[in-house]
Amino acid sequence: MPATSISPVIRRGLRRATMVGALATAGVLASAGAAFAHVTVHPDSYPQGTSDGTLTFRVPNEEDKASTTKVDITLPADRPIPSVLVTPAAGWTAQVKTTKLATPIKTDDGNITDAVSEIVWTGGKIDPGQYQDFTIAFGQLPTGTNQLVFKALQTYSDGNIVRWIEEQRPGQPEPEHPAPTLKLTAAASDDKKGDKSSTAEGNSSAASAKADDSTARILGIAGLILGALGLIAGGLGLARARTGRQ
Repeated sequence: MPATSISPVIRRGLRRATMVGALATAGVLASAGAAFAHVTVHPDSYPQGTSDGTLTFRVPNEEDKASTTKVDITLPADRPIPSVLVTPAAGWTAQVKTTKLATPIKTDDGNITDAVSEIVWTGGKIDPGQYQDFTIAFGQLPTGTNQLVFKALQTYSDGNIVRWIEEQRPGQPEPEHPAPTLKLTAAASDDKKGDKSSTAEGNSSAASAKADDSTARILGIAGLILGALGLIAGGLGLARARTGRQ
């Protein structure tokens, strides 16, 4: 049988569809690669005022012939984080710097007059095609703001310094070197907490009432059974007595 021929119009359509698909795929991969090259913070959001959590700064190497040898993270001065502990990273040494607060932070344990301002990791290296996670534990996040911007400096073995310090502006394209940004969501209000507590207490009371009602029913049924057994035993006794008289 002769081979089925494809018209030139269909051929052109197929070639065009293939080219569009390839370009779209390349665009997706390029954007994903660009995003992966950024210094980012994980998780990317927390409720305001969260206590005892962790933040991880992921630092990828975007160079082909140089290693990252120093990472400098600056914490926001306008919304300070009072206390920070650094998780050890193999091969790296962390230096934690603090600053005196113009306005002390009031806590249940007293006023905090100093806060962490900067953390610098040195001594290790991130080779091309690799990344490193740097994790810290914080005492408490601030309130009254919807984000925290951490400015990062990434130093390479060839002397090049990449400054991840540009803030994302609403409605604007992502900057070339965006700063790691942590979103802060609204914290649960005391009223909501009270509502949850009241609901829990109500559920507990209802459960207790059901348990008491079930217990009363069981005891009542047991009493009826015992009463019935007593009547049966009494009837058998009377029957035997009459039989004995006869």
